[in-house]
Amino acid sequence: MASLWSCMVLFLTITSVVAAELKPKGLRVGYYRYTCPSAEAIVRKTVETGLARNPGLAAGLIRMHFHDCFVRGCDASVLLDSTPKQTTEKDSFVNNPSLRGFEIIDRAKSLIESHCPRTVSCSDILAFAARDAASISGGIHYQLPSGRRDGRISIDAEALQNLPSPFSNATQLIQSFARKGLSMQDMVILSGAHSIGVSHCSSFAGRLYSFNATHAQDPSMDRAFAAFMKLRCPPGSASRTGPDPTVPLDYGTPNRLDNVYYKNLRKNRGLLTSDQTLMSHPSTASVVAKSVGSPADWAAKFGATMVRMGSMDVLTGKKGEVRLNCRVVN
Repeated sequence: MASLWSCMVLFLTITSVVAAELKPKGLRVGYYRYTCPSAEAIVRKTVETGLARNPGLAAGLIRMHFHDCFVRGCDASVLLDSTPKQTTEKDSFVNNPSLRGFEIIDRAKSLIESHCPRTVSCSDILAFAARDAASISGGIHYQLPSGRRDGRISIDAEALQNLPSPFSNATQLIQSFARKGLSMQDMVILSGAHSIGVSHCSSFAGRLYSFNATHAQDPSMDRAFAAFMKLRCPPGSASRTGPDPTVPLDYGTPNRLDNVYYKNLRKNRGLLTSDQTLMSHPSTASVVAKSVGSPADWAAKFGATMVRMGSMDVLTGKKGEVRLNCRVVN
């Protein structure tokens, strides 16, 4: 009995430590339970409606939350419109036109303001929307602490400085995530979000036509897959000044958030350099293998990692503000 009691105490201690890591000071699950009890339900319904019309927006919402958190923390700075004096993150070339789903955030904010004025932050709405997108598109459910406040600063150059590049190798990705307090495993798990959404041809055309001095085509890309991609991204189509077609990141289940992404990597069918490179590093390849072998375990880790990411450098308490309109500071 004493041994059983010791194990229970140890389990509760570990659980408490994990919970503390996932909920930084000022954030808690059910933050709006009394001040705006309908907030999360409104966001969920708005996301459901938006995704029913365009399932591809699930990827947009998840990616938008990621792009927000990696620049100045999760403070909704990515939602701010540019002004004559300052171009914001939203209009950085790494975000525009790749980010989608702003209209869903605007709609949810408008509805919430009509129910609970000046109460729910745009950064929390974005975090809720990303969670709901993961739930609807992948059946991935997780409790999300809230209580974030909105930042007042958004600078376009900071997006390029902070966001991982699609041309990064495994070592560069590990370092990029480490700078944000996220582990190598966190990086590989979050990369699974590339099982949904699309990529512009310009983000990977170099792998098809001009890899390096020795190989015109990236030798790590499956030949049949490369030939298929060349049909969709002909030479010259990936121009930033002209047409730049988009293709699904995962042709197998393009609108389903699942572990097929990792199966594609093991077949050398990762689309971006930053995808396929995960097979080139022993530690990242090991996480890929585990994600292939246990889809349920990957889904659980994805939810937990989204919570960790969503807690990065948040503004709480009296810091920041609660915007009345997510596109402009108060």
